[in-house]
Amino acid sequence: MKKKVYIVSHSHWDREWYMPYEQHHMRLVELMDDVLELIETDPAFNSFHLDGQTIILDDYLQVRPERKEDVQRAITAGKLKIGPFYILQDDFLISSESNVRNMLIGKKESEKWGAPVNLGYFPDTFGNMGQTPQMMKQAGLETAAFGRGVKPVGFNNEVLDDENYTSQYSEMWWQGPDGTNILGLLFANWYSNGNEIPATKEEAVTFWTQKLAEAEKFASTNHLLMMNGVDHQPVQKDVTKAIALANELFPEYEFVHSNFDEYLQAVRQDLPEHVGTVHGELTSQETDGWFTLANTASARVYLKQWNTKVERQLENVTEPLAAMAYDLTGSYPHDQLDYAWKLLLQNHPHDSICGCSADEVHREMITRFEKADEVGNYLANELLEQLVSEVQTDGFPENSYPFVVFNTSGYVKSDIVNVRIELERKPFKEGVPHELWQELNESETPNFEVIDGQGKKIPASISAPEVCFGYDLPKDRFRVPYMAKYVEVKMLLSDLPAFSWETFALQEIQEQPQLAASMVKSETPVVLENDLLEVKFNENGTINVQDRATGKTYHELLTFEDTGDIGNEYIFKQPEGTTPILSNELSAEIAVVKDESFIAQVKIVQQMMIPEAAEELLLQEQRAVVDFRYRKAKRSTKLKSLMITTLVTMTKDSSRLAFETTIDNQMDDHRLRVLFPTEIEAETHEADSIYEVVTRPNQVSKSWENPTNPQHQHAFVNIHDEMRGMTVSNYGLNEYEVLTEKNTIALTLVRAVGEMGDWGYFPTPEAQCHGEFAFQYGLDFHGAASDRYETYQRAYSAQIPFSLKQTTRHSGQLNAEDQYVTVAGSTFAVTAVKNSEDDQYLVVRGFNMSDQAAEVQVKKQTNTVEKLNLLEEKQSESLGEELSPYEIRTIGFRR
Repeated sequence: MKKKVYIVSHSHWDREWYMPYEQHHMRLVELMDDVLELIETDPAFNSFHLDGQTIILDDYLQVRPERKEDVQRAITAGKLKIGPFYILQDDFLISSESNVRNMLIGKKESEKWGAPVNLGYFPDTFGNMGQTPQMMKQAGLETAAFGRGVKPVGFNNEVLDDENYTSQYSEMWWQGPDGTNILGLLFANWYSNGNEIPATKEEAVTFWTQKLAEAEKFASTNHLLMMNGVDHQPVQKDVTKAIALANELFPEYEFVHSNFDEYLQAVRQDLPEHVGTVHGELTSQETDGWFTLANTASARVYLKQWNTKVERQLENVTEPLAAMAYDLTGSYPHDQLDYAWKLLLQNHPHDSICGCSADEVHREMITRFEKADEVGNYLANELLEQLVSEVQTDGFPENSYPFVVFNTSGYVKSDIVNVRIELERKPFKEGVPHELWQELNESETPNFEVIDGQGKKIPASISAPEVCFGYDLPKDRFRVPYMAKYVEVKMLLSDLPAFSWETFALQEIQEQPQLAASMVKSETPVVLENDLLEVKFNENGTINVQDRATGKTYHELLTFEDTGDIGNEYIFKQPEGTTPILSNELSAEIAVVKDESFIAQVKIVQQMMIPEAAEELLLQEQRAVVDFRYRKAKRSTKLKSLMITTLVTMTKDSSRLAFETTIDNQMDDHRLRVLFPTEIEAETHEADSIYEVVTRPNQVSKSWENPTNPQHQHAFVNIHDEMRGMTVSNYGLNEYEVLTEKNTIALTLVRAVGEMGDWGYFPTPEAQCHGEFAFQYGLDFHGAASDRYETYQRAYSAQIPFSLKQTTRHSGQLNAEDQYVTVAGSTFAVTAVKNSEDDQYLVVRGFNMSDQAAEVQVKKQTNTVEKLNLLEEKQSESLGEELSPYEIRTIGFRR
């Protein structure tokens, strides 16, 4: 039987990378013009694989709208293979829901044109998430193709020989942590192994002799895949002629121009019984450690912070509010949300969100983030207006100012509420603006207190009044400008249930209320305490924290570490022979800046003298494209002052400390991290990943050569033993490392480099990240190992702000205090509350964080509940209360 060689024409299309988006865009137009012409003129041209992403069609038709019918004809004829995704994402650096929305929008976009390719396509993601098998299965995809994570690759994606190669074949079973299996297809010789096939005899003989041997080395069947294309590759116009020549020269093989549908069907029919199985995350851990590309998690950290902000806005604020408001209005803003999601997803390709592109690319990303965020904010404000107008508030006194607080997270939430309350306004029609301002500014402001719906006084701090300009934009008339007087209210809201709301009011009183006891135990040295923690501030700016539940004291937490970085946007490289500069070797200024009954804040100011950049040799090495591993540049001897200001916040009855660190970075070629020594003996740790709390080893493999071991996270990383543990949470800080000394959790704050890296020299001065930054992160503690999930849920909820809206006294359909959906499950992480695309269901989605079966109860009154898949389609299985280990569950409450 002849071996069959399947040649698939494609072009891996990074929308933006080493050139700005429009440079790539114009080349895409040329590519698509050529592909359509080839489809029309060469009957032997089977098809062109459009890189698994439907956005290419939008990008092309934006410039060539007149070719829409030609595109449709090619898709209908099976000549243009589309989907199933909207974009090719980096799956580790975007949220769980972003990964799903990419599939949902990709499905919807594909179905506008025809049937998508039934293949999970991840040719160039920088490692692959462990839950891919379960996610693909729940999206109706039985196979995933990928280029990284199993076989080691080096500079410019060169295949390396490695005795720890995890799979014998390019075909393998891939098993997720929940036990789901799919067929994994590894591009063992990269997705360019059949690129530029010669159409002349002598070159073809040389080409095929090498390429066939390479493919046969890893193929488990007689079906060999040749990917005819690579990054931004023009379509090979004489490919069918080259294939005909190959059939003449190598008669023992059958060469066909083909597609993934045909190839996968053939492979599955002949797949051997034993091809090997890979498990969970595929991140090339059994390699020398240099080319996992995990340091893209810290490149251009401002992108990661923006991404977290917009994801939380859309997923965890706007969509839950839209679902709640739907019960009142029967309307859901699908089109507006899709628009915002598309803008956000356009920032999620692996060369975009990873921060490893040209400066122009990342400037354009900021605009997309801002636009998506503005849509989310606009919708949320409109939805809050709809909701609070129906919340019953007429039980409050007449001389009060009601406001409603919504917890749109999937967890019981305790946090500080900051709300701006308007006391009085004067429209411009009543006088001259500056005179109205003066009148309000000079008017007497009474004293206030905050009460809840039962009239109970809530400890709060209320600011001095401020008069500001404002305006309304009524739906039925022209804008209304005004001056108004406001006060800022700050209070601690404790234990607000998931997806619930509670109503409060600012009430006039005769005398200013006195706040109760302080959490500041001492000011020399500064010591804070509540019922759960005691925090001592050391002279060097570090803190010692005693977890009162366990009696364990953790020492020298909050040390800042600065090192040189002569790597690039992809990979961190510390200069040889250099040592880190540590903040705990210096004295710090420490002062209590807020001391109230429910909140205490301490400011730490530290000045670190660090090199202004790398020495000049680095620029020479970059221009000469010296492999970063072999660079000899050191740090400059010229030092500059890096001022680090950290605000530490303790709230009443909380085991979580919150930190905000601000810097003005004017230095180049360095990395700043914050260190938390756990002193806990453990061989593994846990981190938040995509629909998974993943367990990773603290130690590297024997083949690892990289001095560092960077890893991805989203919301937290935890180290624990059976008796105690520490959780470090973050907001938009996606890189961490567990250091061997004291099992220290090192959280990367900023990494500043001057070049893109990869296959040439591309200077990126804006990747040096000059300017002011604010980093938010947190620290939490637990006792028994089973209690760690509570700290995980607090880390998730800390990323999701309360939603607030002032309102009037009025009657309404909604109770003053209520819960929209009840969620009970100690290991259940909620990722979505939204309407299904067809409005048939209220969708609640989440996953089991544990490797053990666990109960979860998600309830909404009077609704029939059904099990859905990730595409929100009804499933035949019944829906019980037990979650399997690592199960992703989508629950549909029928509307």
